Amino acid sequence: MDRNQAIGLILISILVIVYFQFFAPDPRVNQTPELVNTVEEKAAESFQPTQETITTVDPVQDSLSKALRTQQLGALSSGIQGEAKDVILENKDLKVTLSTKGGNIKEALLKEYFTYKKDPLIIIDEQSHSLQKFINYNNTQIELGELYYTTAQKTENDTSIVVFSLKEGNKTLVEHIYSLPSVGFQLGYELKLQGLSQADYVNFVWDAKLKQFEDGMDQSRQNTTINYYDTDDDFGDLSARSSDTESELVDKPVKWFAFKQRFFTSAILSKKDIQNLSIETTVPEDEDTSYVKTANAKFDVPIDGNQLTFYFGPNNYQIMKKVAPGFKENVYLGWPVINWFNKWLIIPIFHFLEKYISNYGIIIIILSFIIKILLSPLSYKSYKSMAKTKVLKPELDAIKEKYPDDAQKAQAEQMKLYQQVGVNPLSGCIPLLLQMPILLAMFNFFPNSIELRQESFLWAHDLSTYDSILDLPFTIPFYGDHVSLFTILMTISTVLMTKMNSQMTTVQGPMKTMQYMMPVMFMVFLNNFASGLTFYYFIANLITYGQQVIIRRFIDDDKIRQMLDENKKKRAGKKKSKFQQRLEDAMKTREDQTKKK
Repeated sequence: MDRNQAIGLILISILVIVYFQFFAPDPRVNQTPELVNTVEEKAAESFQPTQETITTVDPVQDSLSKALRTQQLGALSSGIQGEAKDVILENKDLKVTLSTKGGNIKEALLKEYFTYKKDPLIIIDEQSHSLQKFINYNNTQIELGELYYTTAQKTENDTSIVVFSLKEGNKTLVEHIYSLPSVGFQLGYELKLQGLSQADYVNFVWDAKLKQFEDGMDQSRQNTTINYYDTDDDFGDLSARSSDTESELVDKPVKWFAFKQRFFTSAILSKKDIQNLSIETTVPEDEDTSYVKTANAKFDVPIDGNQLTFYFGPNNYQIMKKVAPGFKENVYLGWPVINWFNKWLIIPIFHFLEKYISNYGIIIIILSFIIKILLSPLSYKSYKSMAKTKVLKPELDAIKEKYPDDAQKAQAEQMKLYQQVGVNPLSGCIPLLLQMPILLAMFNFFPNSIELRQESFLWAHDLSTYDSILDLPFTIPFYGDHVSLFTILMTISTVLMTKMNSQMTTVQGPMKTMQYMMPVMFMVFLNNFASGLTFYYFIANLITYGQQVIIRRFIDDDKIRQMLDENKKKRAGKKKSKFQQRLEDAMKTREDQTKKK
């Protein structure tokens, strides 16, 4: 590897560093959310929670208020009074608690998952979420969650069904119908109204305080946002990394939207298009670490055929891709091209290994071997190019000694030597560039893989977060307040690899020092990343070292020297290529300009 290759490697490293630091899209400028109509805004505001106060109730005034409310509700007034009872729908994966007060979801429990504190993972509850449903009746906005309902339960085709009903005599006015299959994380919902609403839409307001399920508030917040998928099959989102209030009034109908956190999502999908979606996320200003962000969504769904589906479940790519078109995008796998490697190579191999191996550390080791074997032709080509440079090192050093004060002339002579022996100085960089998508694919796969969540290996208690062998009493900027051993091992192995490769290069001076700075910079950036990722990079370095030891046995420096000498004889007197001629002319022009100065 010569100067050109070193420059290429430095540029590649800088690109990787920039990607690591700014891998998420920049926060976009969104529109200020506005409610679709004044009626909906007033209705939403009227049902915002207020601080409780102790008041003296005037019996006469209270009777007048009840009478007025009964008049406003009309046929629905039979639902003013009742008893709040819990109704449970449960399957293998999900337990949902519903209430006869409002016919609403009271709680959703993911049965096979736990928080980082080992508590049951309740993704929503009464304290953290509310979903209001408004209809226009008797020229008044009625919130159906104010009313009490009677219940009926049944089972059809392995699907449990609960119906919340409000009747006037023998006539059913309102029905909230929930359905839960025997497996999965999808809860069906349908609202049926009989001759009540004077509008074509039901207005929904969904407020949620998104809980902290993972250790590390910063990473949790930077992976929490609202995503949506519109009718043009375009994926949209609010900026997850921003600490400011983010909001948007979506100008197209959408098929679904999701309150997405790092490993879990609460979402609503609609059979008919969701209209007038207004979304907002806010970072809490107080010091309460129970909640990561607050999320709000206001939207309309047609009354005629308003079948919805709630998704309360994990951000598992294999599960989400079966839920709805575009829903798998809730699992971030990197930019285009990079995510293709994840979707069509990394994930299939990972899940194949998962079927037969229960230890995820072992899976990462085997995955590392498979990826390195697939990349071995590129590694061989890169090493062979380095071997050619090593053989030419005496001539290249002689050129530098001949022109110690004229870098341009030295470079021109080096290019001439490369042309004479038929060596492409960039041939060592190209294989490295072709391997970069795999490197970046892994960078996105491991931190977002829920399969690694709470899976231990060696000293790492959770492969989805950093492994700390020492908690510091202070915080080092960019590095953090802990020491990750896998990151240190990755750095040491990278430095040793760099030292071994530098023996085959002609790079001297600051550029040679820069090669050793890059691993240290990566150690700083990756100290807070998933231990599964740094463990993979460490194992990959060990495998690469082994590959180079094996490749050395198949590459004979004497044979390479002989081949280069034969190339030099064959090319003697051969006309220069147009590219070579243009390059030499440009360098000569630049040299002349330098002399004139």
